Amino acid sequence: MKIEVWSDYACPFCYIGKRELENAIENTGFKGKVDVEFKAYQLDPGSPAESDETMYSALARKFGSSEEQAKSQTEGIKARAAEVGLNYDFDKMTPANTFKAHRLSKFAGTFNKEKEMTERLLKAYFEEGAKLGNTDVLVTLAIEIGLDEKVVRDFLSDDQFATEVLTDIEQAREIGVQGVPFFVINQKYAISGAQPTEVFEQAVKQVAEEEGLRPGIQMMGSGDAGVCKDGQCEI
Repeated sequence: MKIEVWSDYACPFCYIGKRELENAIENTGFKGKVDVEFKAYQLDPGSPAESDETMYSALARKFGSSEEQAKSQTEGIKARAAEVGLNYDFDKMTPANTFKAHRLSKFAGTFNKEKEMTERLLKAYFEEGAKLGNTDVLVTLAIEIGLDEKVVRDFLSDDQFATEVLTDIEQAREIGVQGVPFFVINQKYAISGAQPTEVFEQAVKQVAEEEGLRPGIQMMGSGDAGVCKDGQCEI
């Protein structure tokens, strides 16, 4: 089973939706049997690489409200994030152009670390207030998941994987994506938005049944119970 996920690092519902999907895969017993591929999307491609503007100011400007109103509106998102174990800190967040971060995720994929990079970038932005348009910040995050500093710096100084990012965005337009997160399962079913875990569970079960895919065996009990193995028993 393959699930393609269009998302943007500046989208608060994308991190929530990612966690809801992961919980659903875990709960249904299909962990390790579902290939999740993240696709790039940009909600605001024209935003500057870096900004010192507060998120509240940016939201107020965008929606024509006061900063207090903007702050109040983020409380609901924070509560929703907390439901899936995420600790959003809008006080630290600043607007970001995510194109370079999307490129970095693609690059990390050449080292089989795209999923780790995706998670680290999301956590850094929404929980730590990291500036994802800043090269030094991106290098630090890449080092944390095991990538080489010089290799990453050299990569970010070029435009490698820019075409791949733009291709993802164009594919989203072609299939009618109007907002993210957007999930496509086996190029057959689509789910829009950060739906509750139960919605993803139902979708995963349905597709698994169609494919004849059985859930993996889930271990129960403690791991320190008495056991005999390799010709001897632990006493």
